[in-house]
Amino acid sequence: MSSSGLKRLLCLSVSVAALTGLAHPAAAQSSNTIEELVITAEKREQSLQDVPVAVSAFSAAKRDLIGINTIQDITNFTPGLQYNSSTDRVSLRGVGRLTNVLSADAAVANYSDGIYETFAVRAGSSTLYIDRVEVLRGPQGTLYGRNSIGGALNIISKRPSKEAGGEARFGVDNFGATSLEATYSLPVSDRVGIKLSGNWFNQSNGWIDNLVPGMPDEGNVRNEWTTELQVKIDFNDKLETWLKVIGTQWRNGAGGPGAASGAWTPAEWPTYYSPPGATQPNQGFACYNGPINTGVTNVVNLNPGGCKNPAVNSPWTIARQVPYKVTLPVALTIANEWIYHADNFDVKYLTGGVHYHYILSGTTDTNRAAPIASYTLPALGNRGPLVIKPSESFVYQEDNAFWSHEINLISTNDSPLQWVVGAYYFDQHYTQPVYTQNYNQPQWNGPFAFGFLCAQTGGVCPNHTEGPRRFDNRPDVHSRSYATFGQIDWDMTDQFKSTFGLRYSHDEKWGQESVRITCFAVPGCDFSAAYGLPPIIDLTQLGSVVSSGDVLKPGVVGKTTYDPATGFATRKQRQAWEAVTGTAGLEWKPDDDTMLYGKYSKGYKAGGFNIGIFTVLSYFPTTDKESVDSFEIGLKKNFGPTLQTNMAVFHYMYDNLQIPITRVSSGAVPAFGPGPTTATDFYNVPKSISQGFELETTWQPIDNLQILFNYSYNNTEIQGGTAVDSVDPTAIDAKAKPVLTFAQCAVITNGQSACPADVFTSDPTKAYTREQKLAGSSLPNAAKNKVAVNVNYTWEFEAGSLAGSLSYFWRDKQYGTVFERAYTEAPDWSQIDARVTWSSANSGYKIIVYGKNLTDDIGYDAGATGTREAGNIIAANGDVTRVIQGITRSYSVTPPRTYGIELQYKF
Repeated sequence: MSSSGLKRLLCLSVSVAALTGLAHPAAAQSSNTIEELVITAEKREQSLQDVPVAVSAFSAAKRDLIGINTIQDITNFTPGLQYNSSTDRVSLRGVGRLTNVLSADAAVANYSDGIYETFAVRAGSSTLYIDRVEVLRGPQGTLYGRNSIGGALNIISKRPSKEAGGEARFGVDNFGATSLEATYSLPVSDRVGIKLSGNWFNQSNGWIDNLVPGMPDEGNVRNEWTTELQVKIDFNDKLETWLKVIGTQWRNGAGGPGAASGAWTPAEWPTYYSPPGATQPNQGFACYNGPINTGVTNVVNLNPGGCKNPAVNSPWTIARQVPYKVTLPVALTIANEWIYHADNFDVKYLTGGVHYHYILSGTTDTNRAAPIASYTLPALGNRGPLVIKPSESFVYQEDNAFWSHEINLISTNDSPLQWVVGAYYFDQHYTQPVYTQNYNQPQWNGPFAFGFLCAQTGGVCPNHTEGPRRFDNRPDVHSRSYATFGQIDWDMTDQFKSTFGLRYSHDEKWGQESVRITCFAVPGCDFSAAYGLPPIIDLTQLGSVVSSGDVLKPGVVGKTTYDPATGFATRKQRQAWEAVTGTAGLEWKPDDDTMLYGKYSKGYKAGGFNIGIFTVLSYFPTTDKESVDSFEIGLKKNFGPTLQTNMAVFHYMYDNLQIPITRVSSGAVPAFGPGPTTATDFYNVPKSISQGFELETTWQPIDNLQILFNYSYNNTEIQGGTAVDSVDPTAIDAKAKPVLTFAQCAVITNGQSACPADVFTSDPTKAYTREQKLAGSSLPNAAKNKVAVNVNYTWEFEAGSLAGSLSYFWRDKQYGTVFERAYTEAPDWSQIDARVTWSSANSGYKIIVYGKNLTDDIGYDAGATGTREAGNIIAANGDVTRVIQGITRSYSVTPPRTYGIELQYKF
């Protein structure tokens, strides 16, 4: 359907709905009264206003009315919540995950019907499936435990109905996104019910226009289907069970989690030949037009605009020669619940798990890569002209399977002492392989120069057995967790209740990482001109690149081994962590409409390994556990039936934030020699704080008018730790806090400086890499201020009702790393959404017309990351000139303006 046709359909739908209602005005039940939400945040059903936890709850009705369709929409309405759609990472109140390495756990747990999951996108599933979503803010280390140091997303499904019936939905938007959904519940008998649901989503026209001829559009290009089967059995009045099985497949283009992982870089492409540490040439070198004669010829540029990056001014236009694809060949989720209702308590057993195989492929250098298919370097010395075909792509996979068991004993009597006790077990096995490939560059497959670099395999560097791969990493990891926990709630008087809870957790991870890395045609690797050798070498057995295990670091089990048949280096790792966490709280209820609570909670997240994605057996791969001490005071207050207000004030003491980052090492790695050098460390930032205020209000000043207002203030600060900023390695930014002065770096002791050299800084008095103090920076991806407002009004008619909803969001600036700099800052942004819903009098059908991001502004769902564009320019005569071409920023952006229509029909 064309955009103009869809606009006409939207206008016609609104007009027909309005005219029909105006012709037959009558009284009807309002659809926007303040609803009393029942949640299960503490393992038992309770009213939202009676739970001493900061919870944002979204019922299916509320989501439909306002237009909360995705987890990003949930983020907009939840104080303190942040979600990066490019990486599928969640943070709450500044506590989050800063890597996608699977052996580094998430900080905000995702539970679907009590079963732990890894994909946060499940929270944004259709209301056809989901009854409600609960966002529990703050450490949930007693009742939830695993990975809930920052909070938890609790997703509750709609269960089989006791009456036969179903619903079908159809939707389409201005980009041609089409959705079809249906569900049907069938009571087989008084005690047995089943429910079957399915949906299909397809969008072939992406948000982003790719100018390279023959290349597909990108941005939300998706072809996904899901089916779900539920079975509910009440064996008798005492015993019941429920089973859910979900099957999912994705056959996407550039759409879904990870599809925009390259982010938006509004800058011209870098034109140096190779950046520091690179193991292949840069595409953009063919566009170099500076004073140095490079002798480059035969340039094949696929961009109609030549060497101008079309993304400089807009994230919605790119020139990319290798498209992104997201595939989920298999994803199976099983959840099974058994409940036995004993006298005065319930016994609940939960078991289930997930197996999925996720595949992401795309270009290795994303938006910073010019679409150059080929260029030729001039003949030099003993080497003839060298054709560079830099169309490298990557393939990243997650083959992840995990299963959990949990048993709860939950009191159900009317005693002033209520309790929950339980035990939990979790087992996981995953592989996370990633490789880069380029079938247009046959030299990558060997033979390799300098066989002596492969001394561990008899002086022979074997050819690749699976195609021309420059980098190949294959983690294989197991994880096992178990815990016991208990919590008691004691009504000391009619007004005062105390809560005490404890949990013991034990986590163990073990496995191996295998890697191979080669280096093609860049300075330090290419000796073809001097000796006439192939322009590629194998770095895998070079101890200064890949750890040989000569010095065993924590978590590393034994030295690195080498396979003479494949050339892979393999290292094994194993580590365990444990913790006792808990909560203590006091609440006061002076009346039925007021609850004031204060609580202390201890949160814990296991340590992990920095293995996988783009690591090469790093020298410092293991990180210690994280912990949070949380202090919170909250007020939940109903001012009569028309105003509901929930407030929370919190203070976190956050220890050992896990982050992969560059640090200076002196003598810790023998292969580096005795002097200082830089290496990636899976580092624990010693101390941080997060504190703030949160407000959620619902006000209905008159019948049928409802106003929602949410605000959060989150002040975070890192209070210790040091690291190297790879964007500003010499620490000359105005906000930098270098540990050493340049004068101290220049002091030579035993023949060594205290600071590694920075070869790209021309001033010799400042050419030092310096660690910086992290204290004073904010935590990554933690906006200080955040506002959400929704106004909805329902007009009632004899034929049905017409509900209009208008939403406004504003989010403060935020930073993407632990360095609070201009190049890591994503600006503040705002968004306006609108929605109109016509509901028939018997609720048999609905017509929904909506628009999101009506002003078509650019929004930022995470902080920015910066890159120092430093690199080498290779002259035609072989001379190397080092240059710095500025600093670029990359952003993860929210969707452009979308609008569409949805039809819902119940039967």
